[in-house]
Amino acid sequence: MSHFIQLHLLTSYPPSNLNRDDLGRPKTAFMGGARRLRVSSQSLKRNWRTSDLFESAVDGHLGTRTKCLGGEVYKRMRTAGANEKVSGSSAEKIAGVFGKLRKAEKGEKHEYEIEQLVHVGPEELAALEALADTLGAENREPSDDELKGLLARRPTAVDVALFGRMLAAAPSYNVEAACQVAHAITVHAAEVEDDYFTAVDDLNTGNEDRGAAHIGEAGFAAGLFYLYICIDRDLLIENLQGKAELADRAIAALVESAVKISPKGKQNSFGSRAHAGYLLAEKGDQQPRSLSAAFLQPVNGEEQAVKAIEKLEKQAQAFDDAYGPGAERRFVLSATPEYEKPALKGASTKGDLQALQAFLQGDD
Repeated sequence: MSHFIQLHLLTSYPPSNLNRDDLGRPKTAFMGGARRLRVSSQSLKRNWRTSDLFESAVDGHLGTRTKCLGGEVYKRMRTAGANEKVSGSSAEKIAGVFGKLRKAEKGEKHEYEIEQLVHVGPEELAALEALADTLGAENREPSDDELKGLLARRPTAVDVALFGRMLAAAPSYNVEAACQVAHAITVHAAEVEDDYFTAVDDLNTGNEDRGAAHIGEAGFAAGLFYLYICIDRDLLIENLQGKAELADRAIAALVESAVKISPKGKQNSFGSRAHAGYLLAEKGDQQPRSLSAAFLQPVNGEEQAVKAIEKLEKQAQAFDDAYGPGAERRFVLSATPEYEKPALKGASTKGDLQALQAFLQGDD
């Protein structure tokens, strides 16, 4: 099997506010002398891994990101019969395995909250719950051996295996991400506009005041986004304890989520859900590289979708001509009606999502 899988997506979004900055406006980036719209990789990964599509595809192999492990231990132990003192001390010790606890302010209820989010696998969460139930029933604190047994060095959670985790309190249990996701940026220059809106009070029917009950502004913009994803399949299998079949399920779930799942930002206001219009998949042992350089010069004018595809494929070919083939095999998935066939040299093929997933999982 190929070491690396690289995905290049082009997705068009109508007026929207997919991923907001600290002022509530669409995020942007400056590239190639022009302001672009941007969707952060954090936003993309969050929406993929929490989608029903992803969860059903990896059935039972999904991790949990939380600060509340200590609070869950405390509640389970109290329910099982432990007293308040033993439950509190145990919650601190168990949560401390995963990270440093946040100090409760004076007069504040102790929630046993970890300072940073931790990503735990289903085996680790099950072990934590089982230990809490046992300690609660026996009204005692955990031993050192019981605490050491809480962490799985390689949890079989596909989102942990794909996107990694860092445990500051136990760095030997960190997991290196097998998947890198770039920030999506528009292939053209873009400006954030303001939507001035009002809301009317339905019960204010008198003649004295028929003005708006609320006035507001919301930033929005539209654009065609380029997104780059790279998967280290060998590392993904290693992260999943050698389970190649589970790794293939994870890759299939990630790819389908990437082409179908939109960020949730302001969806009720803009209804901007979209599917990718184009995807170029590459696999091989070659050193990965993004094709974002194709859009250093913004795509202008009409027929942006076809022009963006042409620029992307030409950039891939230019890299091939300069440094040798960037992949052993390539596959194109297109939902752009004007696009006819790949311009790339070599064994590029074209098909639907099912054929793409077979391509990614098939032997070379």
